[in-house]
Amino acid sequence: MTTFKSSVPPESGTDDARSADTERAETDRKRALETARRNASWALDRDSGTETPSLKLAKEYLSLGGHRRSMIDDNITDVRQWDEDPPEAERFWKERVETLPKDQRKQVEDFLPTINTP
Repeated sequence: MTTFKSSVPPESGTDDARSADTERAETDRKRALETARRNASWALDRDSGTETPSLKLAKEYLSLGGHRRSMIDDNITDVRQWDEDPPEAERFWKERVETLPKDQRKQVEDFLPTINTP
C-alpha cells in the first residue's frame, strides 16, 4: 500500500491538522534540542579552565590588598569602602576598573566580596 501525501495543508481543527502540527512541533523540538546541545558544548569547550576578564581584574585588585566590597540589592550593585586601600590597590582600581564602561565595571564589582562576606 502506498501512502499519499498531499501538498495541500489540512483544514484547521481537523485530526489531520492536529497530527501535522504535532509532527512539526516534534521536529522543531528536536532541532532546538540539538542546537542547544551544540551551543552548550561549544560554550563549555571555550570556557573550560579560563577566567573572564572581569574576574581576573577583581582577583588582581583583591590580591593587591583592595578592601572594596560590593552590595547587591535587587540586582543593583553598589561598591562600599570602609578601609583605605593600599596605594597599589587604589591605583589599580582607579586606572584599570574605574576607567571601564559602566557595564564592564559592574561585572568586576559583582566579583568583589559582598558586605555579607566575612
